[in-house]
Amino acid sequence: MLYLVIVVANTSLIVVICVNRSLHEPMYLFMCNLFVNELYGSTGLFPILLVQILSDIHTVSAPLCFLQIFCLHTYGGIEFYNLAVMSYDRYLAICYPLQYNTRMTSNKAVIFIILVWLNSFVRFPIILYLSIRLTLCGNIINGLYCSNYAVVKLACSDTQVNNFYGYFTTASTVFVPMLPILFSYIKILRVCFSGSKQTRQKAVSTCTPHLVSLLNFTFGGYFEVLQSRFDMSGFPSALRIILSLYFLIIQPLMNPVMYGLQMSKIRNICKHVLRYKLLSGRSNN
Repeated sequence: MLYLVIVVANTSLIVVICVNRSLHEPMYLFMCNLFVNELYGSTGLFPILLVQILSDIHTVSAPLCFLQIFCLHTYGGIEFYNLAVMSYDRYLAICYPLQYNTRMTSNKAVIFIILVWLNSFVRFPIILYLSIRLTLCGNIINGLYCSNYAVVKLACSDTQVNNFYGYFTTASTVFVPMLPILFSYIKILRVCFSGSKQTRQKAVSTCTPHLVSLLNFTFGGYFEVLQSRFDMSGFPSALRIILSLYFLIIQPLMNPVMYGLQMSKIRNICKHVLRYKLLSGRSNN
């Protein structure tokens, strides 16, 4: 049911943005990319997890495990970098409103989106290759899904290169996007404190869903990094399971709700579509 809700909610908003030409603006293109990534990440988790739940034997083949690792890790990278680009877009819209249309065009937004996906799809195959070549001495992963470091911990061959590149990839995925995010919001806060009431209202209305999405994913992502790298046996097992799935379930559920309700253009179009369907349904009856 969770997976169906995620698919329906995110697909609906993707269709709304693609079909309505009034939403073909950089901000909504970045949102559309966010919803596409939520579908990508949840599809990397739920189908395999459903098979595991319904099966009596909880095993997964090595190729399928590595495919899941690739999907989930690239999902995390795309999410962080897309949120970083969205924060930069909001910085331009609020701090340079008169120059925004020239500084951030739809073509530039598409280029940013392509770079966000390429960044993850080019970097991660290296760490995946380093993990595939390892000689494994164990076959039990203590988790509900395959993660790269969980596989590395099963190795009985040298893992120094894996650990070094793993730290580098984690830092570049989690901490590097934080630089443009912090820069953008420091500038936005300065403008809000010195600007008019209208400027503050615009900042609050457009930045609130982004900030909530960012804080939510950062919390889930940081916990997963800590859990994979450090001993978390002191935490209750149920809590560890819930928090390990947090960024893969709550984020895809929350983003379409947050953006669908908060962004007035999307909200009004959704209301118009629902009203039209209700009226057409009554006329048919």
